[in-house]
Amino acid sequence: MGIQGQTRRKVCSWFAFHLALLLFVGIRALAEIRYSIPEEVKDGTTVGNVAKDLGLDITSLSDRRFRVVSESKETLFEVNQDNGALYVHKKIDREALCQSSGACLMELKVIVENPLEIHYVVVEITDVNDHSPSFPEKEQKFEIFEQTLPGRRFQLHTARDPDAGVNSIRTYTLKSNEHFEVDIRQSDEDKIPFLVLKKSLDREQNNRHTLLVTAVDGGKPPKSGTLNVSIIVLDSNDNRPIFSQEIYQIEIQENVPIATSVFRMNATDPDEGTNSEIEYSLGKTLKKKVYDIFELDKLTGEIRVKGVVDYEENDVYKLDVEASDKGTPPLTGECRVIIKIKDINDNPPEIEVTSLSNTVSEDLKPGTMIALISVKDKDSGVNGKIISSITSNVPFELKPSYKENVYSVVTKGFLDREEVSDYEITIKATDCGEPPLSTVKTLNIQISDVNDNRPHFDQNPLQFYLQENNVAGNSVFSVSATDKDVNDNAAISYHIVREGSQNDIMSFLNVNSDNGHISALKSFDFETLKTFQFQVVATDSGTPSLSSNVTVNVFILDQNDNAPVILYPVSSNGSAEGVEEIPRNVNAGHLVTKVRAYDADIGYNGWLLFSLQEVTDHSLFALDRYTGQIRTLRSFTETDEAEHKLIILVKDNGNVSLSATATVLVKVVEPKEAFAASDVKSATRDEEGTDVTFYLMITLGSVSVLFIISIIVLIAMQCSKSTEYTSKYLQETNYDGTLCHSIQYRSGDKRYMLVGPRMSIGSTIVPGSHANTLVLPDRRRTSTEFL
Repeated sequence: MGIQGQTRRKVCSWFAFHLALLLFVGIRALAEIRYSIPEEVKDGTTVGNVAKDLGLDITSLSDRRFRVVSESKETLFEVNQDNGALYVHKKIDREALCQSSGACLMELKVIVENPLEIHYVVVEITDVNDHSPSFPEKEQKFEIFEQTLPGRRFQLHTARDPDAGVNSIRTYTLKSNEHFEVDIRQSDEDKIPFLVLKKSLDREQNNRHTLLVTAVDGGKPPKSGTLNVSIIVLDSNDNRPIFSQEIYQIEIQENVPIATSVFRMNATDPDEGTNSEIEYSLGKTLKKKVYDIFELDKLTGEIRVKGVVDYEENDVYKLDVEASDKGTPPLTGECRVIIKIKDINDNPPEIEVTSLSNTVSEDLKPGTMIALISVKDKDSGVNGKIISSITSNVPFELKPSYKENVYSVVTKGFLDREEVSDYEITIKATDCGEPPLSTVKTLNIQISDVNDNRPHFDQNPLQFYLQENNVAGNSVFSVSATDKDVNDNAAISYHIVREGSQNDIMSFLNVNSDNGHISALKSFDFETLKTFQFQVVATDSGTPSLSSNVTVNVFILDQNDNAPVILYPVSSNGSAEGVEEIPRNVNAGHLVTKVRAYDADIGYNGWLLFSLQEVTDHSLFALDRYTGQIRTLRSFTETDEAEHKLIILVKDNGNVSLSATATVLVKVVEPKEAFAASDVKSATRDEEGTDVTFYLMITLGSVSVLFIISIIVLIAMQCSKSTEYTSKYLQETNYDGTLCHSIQYRSGDKRYMLVGPRMSIGSTIVPGSHANTLVLPDRRRTSTEFL
């Protein structure tokens, strides 16, 4: 698979171990795949089919956000979501990517989601011979005395080839001549060329020699670079400076201050005078970075720090040092100084979030992964050992992956958005250096709502008091429910339950589904309907929706909308007029008659007061304002008129009182005439009674049957309802002409009565209630209620 058969795949031998570990921690990363590709290939070149090698479904790659992530700043590789192929996104220069001569490896993370999987792919960038060897200078000069003995060695400039492996420098060649040859000394990974004198020079024959040194790499075909070497033949100094060691090794800590002295060179020359004076210099073939970090004092041989020493950038530096005397020609001695950098804990850990779900549902099960993170530290050894943890008090925890320093953030408990709607997960990574360094990263997680809360009524049942004669179509009261959820899950709609025995009443009620305002489609009359009950259902808009209901008890309150009705006197034509005859010899206090009236309202609205609106003689008659009784104030005299007209005003005690009038004509007669008139009235009543006796018997029988049926229905209703309600007219034993209208109902363990001002003894007014509401002792077990 791949370019020119060079792409290969390698599945690690510890596949089974990793699989078991991944199943334990909840991350699916099944294997590590290895590919190989040469540098400098064209953009779009296929490296390998990652999806196929991982066994992924090609058709689901786009939905699962199939992608590749690398630690490189530049995106060198991409994946094709259509076919699963890994391809080159940008031209790769191995020498720029990997400066070392070892294997150049790039580790990629291939990620798919739903469910989240992470796979590691290693791509080896193989070298191609795209660079020729080059010397730091085009020409090198040597001055050699003619007395120089054969075997003398002169170090040549070392050529550099950025390529690695077989494509790096293999050898140096010199065009054949009788005086010089090239010798190569292997030093670590470098090959250092030396020009060796194989035959003594004769300045008188030739005082200048020109040589061409060629550096050849191992590529196919090989590439080369040349160096012009000029030899000037002199005669002078015959001893070169000598170092005590050919190689020096020293160790310094990184981040040492600039200008710090790290080592002092010491070379000796047995010559005298100027031929023994030594100057030091760094070799001209070192890497440029060496000259930026270190400097050498040419007189003292002291090596000092010039730039920033960073272990993470380079852990070892190799300096070639030359010691030259001032002879003519000068002689040179060489040595190598190897400076090893000791790591210190100067880099805090780094936290990288590979994948993160910013919003999670509140119904996630414990152990569900929401994020994948990796930590790293540029330091090494103990300084690079990292301990990671979640420091905030949140229902999340870190689970280690099969790969070191890779963790998944999982839930460790149940989430509830109504208690906490968002979390800040603080992840702290601390290395084991001395002193330890730490890094903190915060993940912001939003908890999304699910419909797990029903609408709630603060009070159940609800009780409302409604004045009668309300305006039809207006809102009379409202219900309101709350829902702890949000958005659609908290959007509440209301409706009335229409089923039940009071469905006819429910048809006159309407509820606004949006705000719970209940309007009455008709005007209620207390005298026909005093209380009713219905249920309202509140339903949210979640999926599936949840609902709850509330029972609403409505009590109709009386208004003064009924005028008093005169029951006596009533004339034959229906008007409130009557004639009363009394003997002239009656004493003061004699009961002339009693005006009787009734008001359909209750309480103060039905409390009637009587007053004389018009009377012919105020000294003769008096009217009891509460009972309606008309009595004489004194005895009649001969001068008193024989006929007196009394107009009685009957009015209730409503806020806007209503009234009615009755007219009583009092005729004063002699005692004998009074008795005769009484006999005539009795006879008239007997005749009228004979005519209606038959009809009265039929009426009485019908009323009795209806009364028995009403008793049975009332008992059944009392047993089936928790709220007891009866409407009665109570007449006291000493009936005084005014009917006392009362309404009794039960709520819980208390009985209430709405009654007029003439209250029964033993009743007490409940503080805070309506003035016409009484609390009655529960006598259902000890007495019989009047019906």
